[in-house]
Amino acid sequence: MLYAVLCYNSEDVTSAWTKEEDDKVMRDLTAVQRRYVEAGKLGPVARLLPTTAATTLRHSPGETVVIDGPFAETKEQLLGFYLIDCTSLDEALDFARELSAANPAAGSYEIRPLSLYKPGELAP
Repeated sequence: MLYAVLCYNSEDVTSAWTKEEDDKVMRDLTAVQRRYVEAGKLGPVARLLPTTAATTLRHSPGETVVIDGPFAETKEQLLGFYLIDCTSLDEALDFARELSAANPAAGSYEIRPLSLYKPGELAP
């Protein structure tokens, strides 16, 4: 089963890191990832740019609006994600626990199973 592990935190916290602090967190996270890469379990990993770089398309009946930034106003923002192939939710949770231990900032990891479709394929 493929899982998305979505990483959330306050941008105020992560943007306050010095380059050295950020580099250390990224090295520590890479060390966690390495074992999963070697086992052929880790797919794409993405670190998102800050929400100030985001654009949102909001659609309601009869109207489509494009706005700067994220639509939702929240204390935590989606900072990035991992795709991981696990035999169970417990294995995906173990991966998220390891990421959490490698990252000193208080944040959260949402684990969500994926349904993949080929481009142009209709969902069941």
